Amino acid sequence: MTLTIDRIYKQFGRYPALTGVSLEAKDGEFLTLLGPSGSGKTTLLRVLAGLETPDHGCVFLDGVDFLALSARERRIGLVFQQYALFRHMTVAKNIAFGLDVRPRHQRPAHATIKARVDELLSLTQIEGLGGRYPAQLSGGQRQRVAVARALAVEPRLLLLDEPFGALDTKVRKELRGELRRIHDTTGVTTILVTHDQDEAMALADRVVLMNQGRIEQIGTPAELDAAPASPFVFEFLGGCNRLPCEVGGGVARFEGFAAPLVESIPTKDGYGVALFRPADTRLDLGANAAGLPVRIVDIRGRGALRTIECQTLGGLRLTAELTEQAAAAFEAGQRAKLTARRAVIDAQDAARPDASATVEKLASTTSNAVRR
Repeated sequence: MTLTIDRIYKQFGRYPALTGVSLEAKDGEFLTLLGPSGSGKTTLLRVLAGLETPDHGCVFLDGVDFLALSARERRIGLVFQQYALFRHMTVAKNIAFGLDVRPRHQRPAHATIKARVDELLSLTQIEGLGGRYPAQLSGGQRQRVAVARALAVEPRLLLLDEPFGALDTKVRKELRGELRRIHDTTGVTTILVTHDQDEAMALADRVVLMNQGRIEQIGTPAELDAAPASPFVFEFLGGCNRLPCEVGGGVARFEGFAAPLVESIPTKDGYGVALFRPADTRLDLGANAAGLPVRIVDIRGRGALRTIECQTLGGLRLTAELTEQAAAAFEAGQRAKLTARRAVIDAQDAARPDASATVEKLASTTSNAVRR
């Protein structure tokens, strides 16, 4: 089963929610639609579910016009953030609902429905809860029921709209693994909407990163990390420091700072703003070390990682993320040198006419601070 989305447009009033979105989901694939609020990911999911009608574009499922089918004919399993369970029904009745409401000639026998419910209670690891009501369940248990109900009708496509958004961090992490296990067991083509980067990277075969109604990049988590297609992709997936710099020869430079530029994003020589992730940021205490002079302001965190807040002599705040072992060499108040493993140049800031003046002003401030 191949799902093909071809140039989908959708506008709400003057707001363009989708602007020519095209992608293909392979049979049994787990796709994640990732992006900030307003990027169009939920609108695209609602188009697939039959809850929104696109202004233009086509969707085909194995060559059949998907948009011409009714919501029931599409055979979709849909899971929402707020569970949408029937409070007056038991867990078992909730799971069986999609089968019970089928027309009489299409409805399975009672024994068949019961067997399917028992199978899904086991698959979602909530055996023994079939007789309870939603109010008697935890949030994680309710979401398992919602997933089981969506799978009961043996959908050709499973759509999940921020399914873990109402859960606490611990439960979210537990259910991520469970959802991936359920997907691998059933083999149902799955599309998940989320704004959580860790969630997207942990679950997806491929990530569809969206921004302002269009697709910025599609790829495996490893591909998006290693070869981002734009500064937006690089920054969204990691959170970034920003440092005005001079660009030349594939390297961003400023007052001892030097970082090779990511090759997948074409960059012109000149002036701009370097984006580099805290995880790619390096600190060195050596007197002869190369790098931008900074003062360590604060060290926070627990577990395997530490976040080190630094300040340039010109007052700019930058962040480094180091392992617990590496961070043990530093303490607040120390002077250090900062550089980065890789960076990209913000194309918008690079195009500003005052970009060179910003670099020169910051360089002058830093130099004066050093002389003082």
